[in-house]
Amino acid sequence: MKKIIHLSDLHVGHEECGARFRALIDNITFLKQPANNYIILITGDIVENANHIEYVEEAVDDIAQLEERGYRVLVIPGNHDYGNGAIGDKKFVGLFKEKYFKSREISYPKLDLIDEIAFIGLDSTAEELHWFDRFFCEGELGKKQLNRLKKMLNAPEIASRKKVVYLHHHPFDFKLGMQLRDNDDLREIIENKIDMLLFGHYHADPVSAGKIFHGTWGIKRCYNAGSSTHKNGDTGFQRVIDLSNADPRMDYDGN
Repeated sequence: MKKIIHLSDLHVGHEECGARFRALIDNITFLKQPANNYIILITGDIVENANHIEYVEEAVDDIAQLEERGYRVLVIPGNHDYGNGAIGDKKFVGLFKEKYFKSREISYPKLDLIDEIAFIGLDSTAEELHWFDRFFCEGELGKKQLNRLKKMLNAPEIASRKKVVYLHHHPFDFKLGMQLRDNDDLREIIENKIDMLLFGHYHADPVSAGKIFHGTWGIKRCYNAGSSTHKNGDTGFQRVIDLSNADPRMDYDGN
């Protein structure tokens, strides 16, 4: 079974974050071999500000480096990938798909079946881009995406696989203006039904950044990656996770 390297909140374009991401790419390439034994999963805020197309191009090129070196990379958007982090724009929803997936026809949940693992990526940002709530960054999945997720989890092709759900916004800790709005609806769908939940978003708060929530909602592994490029000195991780090992204590930080 492939191991998972969980990264988040790279914020390429902010000060030295782009250079740190490239150093992280070199570190992964040097230490994590063979490359096809790993899946690299990035849970949003890949760039600092999507209004700067040069940041997006830089991040796309960096991720292409990983792919050229043999790694499979899965990504989902965060609030900074749809704007400046506080104010978003719907035009970036299609642009993100075009740049990272090479198709605007991609829909969420995004399902990737890789060996014995079903990776299910959620967009927790697009539904908060309405005029009345676009100034916050709590995150929202929306009823349509949640209904598709519920149907997907009942599909026969993923029944025997390990199930990994990943999104950007934080589903557990309450923090004003930050927590996923429809977290109770998400809980109803995934509680006791998946093997791992991965997310990011919190990293400026040292109490919550990189926090582990194993066992919450009956999910054995729950990780917040913080900022893997340590934006502004914030806590962050590049966790290496092996789902073939039943004991989460064997997972470790690649730093």
